[in-house]
Amino acid sequence: MTNDEGNSTQALFGFIRSINKLINDFSPTHLVAVFDGPDNKQSRQKVYAEYKMHRKKAPDDLYPQIELAYQYCELIGIPVLSVPGVEADDAMAAIALWGKENNYEVYLCTSDKDLFQLVGGSVYVLNVNKDNLIMDSEKVKEKYGVMPNQMLDLLAIMGDASDNIPGIPGFGPKTAATLLNQYGTLDGIYEHLEEISGKKKTTLEENKDLAYLSQQLATLNTDITIPQKETFYHLQMEPSAELEAFFRQMKFFTLLKEAPTTPVSQKTDYTIIYTESELISLFDKLEKEKQICIDTETTGLDPYQDTLVGIGLAIKPFEAFYIPTNADIPLATIVQQLKRLTENTSIGFVGHNIKFDCHVLARHKLYLKNIAFDTLLASYLLNPQNRRHNLDRLALEIFNYNKISYDSLTKEGRKTRSLDEVEIDRVGNYCCEDVDITLRLQKHFEKELKKHELWQLFTTIEMPLIHVLFEMEEKGIFIDTAWFKKLSEKLSTKLAGIQVKIFSLAGKEFNLNSPKQLSGVLYEDLNLPAPKKKGSSLSTAAAVLEKLAEDYEIVSLILDYRSVQKLLSTYVDTLPLQVNPKTHRIHATFNQSITATGRLSCQDPNLQNIPIRSEEGKEIRKGFIPEKQDWSYLAADYSQIELRLLAHFSEDPNLLTAFNQKEDIHRATAALIFGVDLDQVTPQMRYQAKAVNFGIIYGQGAFGLSEQLQIPMKEAAEFIKKYFSHYPQIEGYIQSCKEKADQTTLATTLFGRKRPIPDIHNNNPHIRAAAERLAINTPLQGTQADLIKMSMIKIQKEIEQLGLQGYMILQIHDELIFELPDEEIPIFSKFVKEIMQNIHTFKVPIIVDIAIGKNWGEC
Repeated sequence: MTNDEGNSTQALFGFIRSINKLINDFSPTHLVAVFDGPDNKQSRQKVYAEYKMHRKKAPDDLYPQIELAYQYCELIGIPVLSVPGVEADDAMAAIALWGKENNYEVYLCTSDKDLFQLVGGSVYVLNVNKDNLIMDSEKVKEKYGVMPNQMLDLLAIMGDASDNIPGIPGFGPKTAATLLNQYGTLDGIYEHLEEISGKKKTTLEENKDLAYLSQQLATLNTDITIPQKETFYHLQMEPSAELEAFFRQMKFFTLLKEAPTTPVSQKTDYTIIYTESELISLFDKLEKEKQICIDTETTGLDPYQDTLVGIGLAIKPFEAFYIPTNADIPLATIVQQLKRLTENTSIGFVGHNIKFDCHVLARHKLYLKNIAFDTLLASYLLNPQNRRHNLDRLALEIFNYNKISYDSLTKEGRKTRSLDEVEIDRVGNYCCEDVDITLRLQKHFEKELKKHELWQLFTTIEMPLIHVLFEMEEKGIFIDTAWFKKLSEKLSTKLAGIQVKIFSLAGKEFNLNSPKQLSGVLYEDLNLPAPKKKGSSLSTAAAVLEKLAEDYEIVSLILDYRSVQKLLSTYVDTLPLQVNPKTHRIHATFNQSITATGRLSCQDPNLQNIPIRSEEGKEIRKGFIPEKQDWSYLAADYSQIELRLLAHFSEDPNLLTAFNQKEDIHRATAALIFGVDLDQVTPQMRYQAKAVNFGIIYGQGAFGLSEQLQIPMKEAAEFIKKYFSHYPQIEGYIQSCKEKADQTTLATTLFGRKRPIPDIHNNNPHIRAAAERLAINTPLQGTQADLIKMSMIKIQKEIEQLGLQGYMILQIHDELIFELPDEEIPIFSKFVKEIMQNIHTFKVPIIVDIAIGKNWGEC
């Protein structure tokens, strides 16, 4: 998370969300945020030089966020305390004792062990990270085995790794608690040392000084000056323009919506149409307009099966009309009147995510002939790095207007109702507000798109693509459910077999889906090399297990188990359930507004992610078949498109020559890197060269390449060095991408798509390096995305103009899939290839491979 200046904000956001949760859950009247004071460790470091010295330096991008946390507290009205030379824990302890003396209930919001020694009477620890767990004396005893007044000595014995308090070597929390329960205090333990025997006694004797040093380090210093007036701690959360401006600057629009800010009022004229005469009068008026904003309200989010509840229409700001379909006017009459508008090509329709409305209207044989503007796509083009472009957020962000929320209509306590169960006037106001805000956003975005030179991209690619995607989604894709049933049985048997082998190697049965149990089996029972510990158990993440898989059969089997299980749950068992009962096809959604590069994404289901190389993935693809007899699939695939674009952008002579002479680019690269003739390149050499070729596109360095190829980093660095020595202008291109991003904080495609990269100036080197990789990859991947979109638009026009029966059903990044009658295969093969290869002229030939099959797997 970053703000407009590219500064990190995720820690600040987390801090504010925690504070807000605390206030919402407990409604405190008094609150104070305590921060470490400057030079806060000095007093304890005089006693023990190693105190907290082991801690890694915090990330560079964290420190500015601490300053912003101060700023937020002041803006919202939360008192702040930071005492010079004093750690936050000491200041909190002093406040707690003062509060206790003055008969206040005090809650220390912390997870730090040292503050548990204060619990008792009216002082509690409130752990917001553990579901607001309130710790009293009994809870402390339950958790640590000792009472709060023994916590100081517990820390003296067991130490505290987070603060580098040494404690007694080899004495953990259980040993420490046992001794304290027997002898009461640290002094008591040493007074009765003769009663303790063996190694334990020797260790205690040898480390007495260390124990008392640890006790001194863990002792909270409450002899400090703190504000002692109740008014200082009073929480005064007031709405303010400054707080609103702060949230906007940080791009915290979720918080802005929740904040106690001053509401903006506006005068509107919203009308609900209840009679046929009002309806006809309205459409007589609308028929003369050149542009109409439209929005549909439905009983749910499935446009193929949910019911139309009403339609909103607007032609000028602050004025709107709502036509309920669940009132007195017959639906057939509403549809008949709407046809007057939808079939009029001189009327342009405006909407927010208008493709959804097109699907809803299509259920009633209503088709928008002229889609003029989509505010969701406009917002996306201007801010592709944002994942959210919903109307509520945009209204708040651009107009500072907090509009009616969907949840406020449909949720009553724990109950949820659909819109057809909500009062018509409430739904009407909500829908009118939607079309009104959308129309106002159009005026705003039109100016912004032109100002940022995105108007042509918007009007020539993104807007025309809506119709193409609508047609693809309406057509859907057919699957052989019987095939999937057989495949499910086959994979379930395979899964059971893998499980048996794993249990045999483990020597026992356990829950394979439990990371904790799996971790115990691998690292404790089988004593496999353990990764770095994170949290309470050792990691069993894929990246960790992949490193062990080559040496340990059980780990390889676990990865196989996960892979098969995922394919079963994600595709094999799920896809048949997603078949529409009315159309008998699956209707996935293609999103234009998700990826920052401009690529389309696919959801419900995501058909772009079905594995292409694994045998199971190929079997899944075989289950996608044409619905009709004597029909086939045709796949058109851009060959090595991003490498060809790299050659075009970099103008590297060796790369240009390789492509222009139709060489195998990976073989050519291998020959250059290894210094051998083309006919001497081995499959292994080609594989490594391919990894370098594609790694370069994604800004991969020596570390990433060494991980991928499982070779020493020195060897990987040598590969990259040789690569750049033979393709010198590629290195220049990469450097120019970084420099442009550094100067403009943008990456731009050949066709003008812009991706903001504010992180290019981030203080955190890891975040900055990731931004540099985006700066290299975005012009390539984004240009490829634009290219296939342009092809799709032209292909769809060709299909319609020729009156063909076949149609486009899928796009998988650089591949298009068509379902068509066999007699149309020659026609499609010819014009699809021609369009895709010639949609734009480049310095190298663009190659498209055509494949035909009776199922997707054969393509």
